[in-house]
Amino acid sequence: MPLSVQNSPFSKEQAEQLNRLLETLSDQQKLWLSGYLTYPLAEQAANDTGSVAVAEKTVQLATKEVTVLYGSETGNAQSLAEEFSAKLKEKQFKVSFSPLDAVKPRDLKNAKHLLIITSTQGEGDPPDNALSFYELIHSRKAPKLDGVKFSVLALGDQSYEFFCKTGKDIDKKLEELGGERFYPRVDCDVDYEESAAEWFEGVTGVLEASESLYPAGGETAGAAPKAQETAFSKSNPFHAEVLENINLNWEGSNKETHHLELSLEGSNFTFEPGDSIGIYPENEPELVDRLIQKLNWNPEEPVTINKKGDVLPIREALLYHYEITRLTKPLLQQAGTLFENSALATLLEKEDEAKAYLNGRDLVDLVEDFPPQKVKPEVFVKILRKMPPRLYSIASSYKANPDEVHLVIALDRFEANGRLRSGVCSGQIAGRVKPGDRLPVYVHRNPNFKLPADQDAPIIMIGPGTGVAPFRSFLEEREAEGITGRTWLFFGDQHFSTDFLYQLDWQNWMKNGVLERMDVAFSRDQEEKVYVQHRMFEKSKDFYAWLEDGAYVYVCGDEKHMARDVHEALIEILEKEGNMTREEAEGYLKDMRQQKRYQRDVY
Repeated sequence: MPLSVQNSPFSKEQAEQLNRLLETLSDQQKLWLSGYLTYPLAEQAANDTGSVAVAEKTVQLATKEVTVLYGSETGNAQSLAEEFSAKLKEKQFKVSFSPLDAVKPRDLKNAKHLLIITSTQGEGDPPDNALSFYELIHSRKAPKLDGVKFSVLALGDQSYEFFCKTGKDIDKKLEELGGERFYPRVDCDVDYEESAAEWFEGVTGVLEASESLYPAGGETAGAAPKAQETAFSKSNPFHAEVLENINLNWEGSNKETHHLELSLEGSNFTFEPGDSIGIYPENEPELVDRLIQKLNWNPEEPVTINKKGDVLPIREALLYHYEITRLTKPLLQQAGTLFENSALATLLEKEDEAKAYLNGRDLVDLVEDFPPQKVKPEVFVKILRKMPPRLYSIASSYKANPDEVHLVIALDRFEANGRLRSGVCSGQIAGRVKPGDRLPVYVHRNPNFKLPADQDAPIIMIGPGTGVAPFRSFLEEREAEGITGRTWLFFGDQHFSTDFLYQLDWQNWMKNGVLERMDVAFSRDQEEKVYVQHRMFEKSKDFYAWLEDGAYVYVCGDEKHMARDVHEALIEILEKEGNMTREEAEGYLKDMRQQKRYQRDVY
């Protein structure tokens, strides 16, 4: 953050001179300069008291404490929080680290430097493990935060209307409660790595500038845990061979759901039930060619694709590195400036119409509806989002199949604005991927969706459609370990005859005791639609008995409809069978969340 008369004790001329100097310094030079300026002050303090020990004690009293809190649904925010906490410990900061819902109001009020990393779910909702914190700071019981310095890193997706809303709301509220923002909030899109690293570098710079270089005791650089390094990762994906690609739906189904088996041999990947695989997809070649033709470009014209300066032909760059099938509000606004198209400028003046235009349209629609004035590829790609990976819940057990991984991927195909369209990754899997092909993949850890440590604890799994994927992994894992016990699966889809995914697997596990109970809901096999939440309520007495017996409840699938309906069904079951008020039922589920007995993997 540049020095100014507002954020430093320097005059305007001094600040300008220092900014010019600081721009030329490396991190090591800045660190040396900080020590050079700090040491005489510490030495003077020693001379004033006649004791170097007193000076060192005074320096040690400088604030060295940092509280790192995270709100995470799929694990991204938690992974960043863990990484940044370890790096702060290496720098000899005393770090307190926890999910947002574990922090007490007193601890929040006493925090000296507070770093919050949080994602946003669906329509602007907080992650499950941030919900109680979010409610606290927006309630009358919110603690005053005078003297607390904070900074927020928000994760989100610009294709959603309420981009990074949870982070923005928390950032605003902390300031209203008296906190001091010591570094500006950063809002990250799905390709968050570079932005998050820049935020952490900026935060660390401010912290180090306000701290002494003398150790504060306690933590040492060697004490920080380090994650196990692997050659393959999100930034360096493993190219996994496709072993099988099978349509699970029978003839006559309205759906197309693919069972994908990938070889992980040579990757050194490991995973646990509940984790996901990230796939970097390829845009449809015909769509890329149509876009290039509309813009009258040479497909071989080179463009720079990243900050490192890597160069690729524009066609290859659009195939693998940029998102072209989804429009976002920031993209539309940047196009309004770049395209020099008066009709687009007029559309942007009408907020509601501009918002409606985004729905179901892609980049080809944009350049066809609002042709740009001779935009060069190198300039054009700068307004595009990087291709985000698609995450799919793992449907197999590492202990049962260590050299391969299974995924369940439903084809997303729809008609919009006169064109038949497909999801980028699901369309590729369904239409172009064959055994022997390779896909760039990595393992995405999800620490918030895990089997209970107590193997005897009952588990209830609710997963219609492809939401059943992690539960196949759960049961395959238990079978591999020889665990039988109280397990109950709720599965739903459209038709029994064509859409009963993995029917033989469930039947085999029912026979050998790995799966104790199963209830199914095929919504279109009768006149009135029946969903998993209806089956839950039909078995409400048994369901409640399992909850009282300490059952863990897992929900996987669509967040907007299914997960909300299931949550409401849980409340109704608690009200009916537990004789609770709605407030008491919500409190019961809140306690289950905090005990990790109510876990959701929703999208």
